[in-house]
Amino acid sequence: MKKIIGRSIEKQIEKYLFKNKIIILYGARQVGKTFLSKKIAKGKHSLYLDCEKISVREVIESQNLERIKSFLGENKLVILDEAQKVKNIGTSLKLLVDHHPNMQIIATGSSSFDLSNKVLEPLTGRNFKFNLYPFSLSELKKNLSPENFSEKLESFLRFGMYPDVALSETEEEARFKLDEIANDYLYQDVLAFEKLKKPDLLLKLLQAIALQLGNEVSFRELASLLQTSGETVQRYLDLLEKTFVIFKLHSFSRNLRKEIGKKIKIYFYDLGIRNSLIQNFAPLNLRNDIGALWENFCISERIKINQERLKKVNKYFWRTYSQKEIDYIEEKDGLLEAYEFKWSPRKKPKAPQEFLENYQNSSFEIISRENYGEFLL
Repeated sequence: MKKIIGRSIEKQIEKYLFKNKIIILYGARQVGKTFLSKKIAKGKHSLYLDCEKISVREVIESQNLERIKSFLGENKLVILDEAQKVKNIGTSLKLLVDHHPNMQIIATGSSSFDLSNKVLEPLTGRNFKFNLYPFSLSELKKNLSPENFSEKLESFLRFGMYPDVALSETEEEARFKLDEIANDYLYQDVLAFEKLKKPDLLLKLLQAIALQLGNEVSFRELASLLQTSGETVQRYLDLLEKTFVIFKLHSFSRNLRKEIGKKIKIYFYDLGIRNSLIQNFAPLNLRNDIGALWENFCISERIKINQERLKKVNKYFWRTYSQKEIDYIEEKDGLLEAYEFKWSPRKKPKAPQEFLENYQNSSFEIISRENYGEFLL
């Protein structure tokens, strides 16, 4: 029996239960939304409903208050799993929260664009939103011995941190589960949304991004490579971001003439998915992309730990026309914290003087595998 890893977001959600609000839990498929929802509901006179079932959707979509209430019974907490599958889900949820304020609804969704569009307008002021990611370093550290944790770092960069994958007992099992997630689950919502007709193009786009990890992205170059339009590339990237496959960083600029604006970098929420796309799970000492892997890993893990700490920041990278660059910048309350990520602790670049001179309220730090704990734990 595999070890159950506690999720830090659970305590945050618990604080907001039974406040006459809908709880919306976003996250990619297979990150554990169903398991977490059921764990939160345990012992609370609850009902679990899978909205991918036609029988469930039919009742909820009817917007017949008495019929819905009869279907839900006297349960105090109701989970609507994959709620984006229900047409006009926001209106149905508004009916329930308005007429049955003592019933707690937890609605989960693997696609923020769909669920948001259908939920947020009808539920303005009536919902709390949470994001669930693959395991974070801090979650795993609490549940692994110090020896096992330190040994796992290379595995995290190769196979990622999806729950089923991170708890796999062999590398073969991890690879199998990653390929299964990538092929059977992860892109379902993207392909289903507005019935996208080019699944091969979507896969080629993801592979192109995976191979350019850590580099600035040009929509024009991607469009030329894939023989499609720039608008199509941007649309697919937007859908992939809203289904929690990738995320973007924009370049930081306060209109200094030598800074490059309107550029983006694209990273993966999970490196296992990225490596599955290009079918490269080689050990780190045999790879030529370790720098990009480490950069992606540090930024994605920073997003998770900031959420755990309830720390909201603006996120950027920085680069000038003279090729001076910084991997990652956080901006909060006018203060800038800049970070450069180097897998090897021997590589210690200096902070670009141009950056420090122009931004007085700034700091600079190098994050390597020797000191990453201070940044990510």
